[in-house]
Amino acid sequence: MISLLAQDAAAPTAGAGQLVTAALLGIAVIVVLISWLHVHPFLALLLGSAVLGVTGGLGPSGTIDSFTDGVGSTVGGVGVLIALGAMIGGLLADSGGADRVVESVTSRFGPRGLPWAMAGVAALIGLPLFFEVGVVLLVPVVLLVAARVGVPVLAVGIPALAGLSVLHGLVPPHPGPLVAIDALGADLGLTLAFGLLVAVPTVIVSGPLLARFVVRWVPLPAATVPTAAASSTGDDRPADKPGAATDPATPAGTATPTGTATPTGTGRKVGVGSAIAVVLTPVALMLIRAVAEVLLPEGDSVRGALEVAGEPVVALLAGVLLAMVVLGAPAGLDRRAISASVGGALPAIAGILLIVGAGGGFKQTLIDAGVGDLVGSYAEGVALSPLILGWLVAVGIRVATGSATVATITAAGIVAPLAAGLDAPVVALLALAIGAGSLFFSHVNDAGFWLVKEYFGLTVGQTLKSWSLMETVISVVGLAGVLLLSLVV
Repeated sequence: MISLLAQDAAAPTAGAGQLVTAALLGIAVIVVLISWLHVHPFLALLLGSAVLGVTGGLGPSGTIDSFTDGVGSTVGGVGVLIALGAMIGGLLADSGGADRVVESVTSRFGPRGLPWAMAGVAALIGLPLFFEVGVVLLVPVVLLVAARVGVPVLAVGIPALAGLSVLHGLVPPHPGPLVAIDALGADLGLTLAFGLLVAVPTVIVSGPLLARFVVRWVPLPAATVPTAAASSTGDDRPADKPGAATDPATPAGTATPTGTATPTGTGRKVGVGSAIAVVLTPVALMLIRAVAEVLLPEGDSVRGALEVAGEPVVALLAGVLLAMVVLGAPAGLDRRAISASVGGALPAIAGILLIVGAGGGFKQTLIDAGVGDLVGSYAEGVALSPLILGWLVAVGIRVATGSATVATITAAGIVAPLAAGLDAPVVALLALAIGAGSLFFSHVNDAGFWLVKEYFGLTVGQTLKSWSLMETVISVVGLAGVLLLSLVV
């Protein structure tokens, strides 16, 4: 609400040339600070906002007001959701629920079916888990499965990474999609439904199908995988490597499960069905709400109840409470251990919340200076599809900064004025187009690049031909899926 009021009250404070210069300078400051000087993205976004606001004519006081309004509205809109999602992920990890899902699925498939199984498991586990936690949970399993079955490690590694990455970029409650939804005013239920529709074919193409070619270009037999990789978290990278700076999209420095309440020595395991129910409950509630809003008339009591149950905060809270009941006690966790698991999931996301908030401040500074309106006018003049424009802006910032989250936040802020004149389904697709663009070509300025490299024992060239290629395919196929959906909605 604060963001909307600020947007309505603001008017362009400078000419078009000055606004373009201010936007380019602000983005350049962020790029240089993150990519070259390895400044934390929170500080980079704060300083970039200062340069943008002062250069764009807002003045020091106006810049501070815009930035703080943006931080408040963004954290208020998505911060609680990110925290609840992290709690679900922490309970899944500490109870062993995620491991049970992996073991159950992989034990039922032979060598040919393993890539598909790993893609499905990663996509399922990736719904509530942050990317780095999913990597820590799945990569040791990938290495073990590849060694036991005798298949090339990337034959199952690429599908697993694809499942995690696609969900991270396209499906809430991950931070990037949530920020895009908040900035654009998109309907969360529609975005979630469309995101799942786009995610399925994207995972298939960038996972099991692409892996068939990657194993030819990067011949890495299971027998050559370093055994130490199974216990590595990527923190052993030399500090002077370009990817050493932690990135909120793939923070290698926090790539460990909470580990505060793992039940050791109890010999008790949670049920696979319980773990899957915890993962799918928030998603199901939000999807049911979206369906009810389409099929049931306004004022209907059933629709009202489903709308409340499908509110993101309510749906995720239900997931947390369900996880405490069906994962905690069956895993041998007492009340203190469950509380420790839930609380232990929060410190790891503190940095993410700060970065997301700073990104919201940068977005609001863009809007209040008039940059968003300028971009909207330009897009109308060249008749460029807002979906393609959002994707291109996100691609440029992703390649420059290495951060999917920064790319999503900045691109959403730049194209936000375009969303005002679009139908709700198209706004949801715009959020997905930005999310797809934010995954384009991960390279040496992305901490995730080095995380994958170290886990799989790859060279830089091999990582480019496998991980970086996979991320690019995800981005392009994701955009194609969004454009195809735009033809029918």
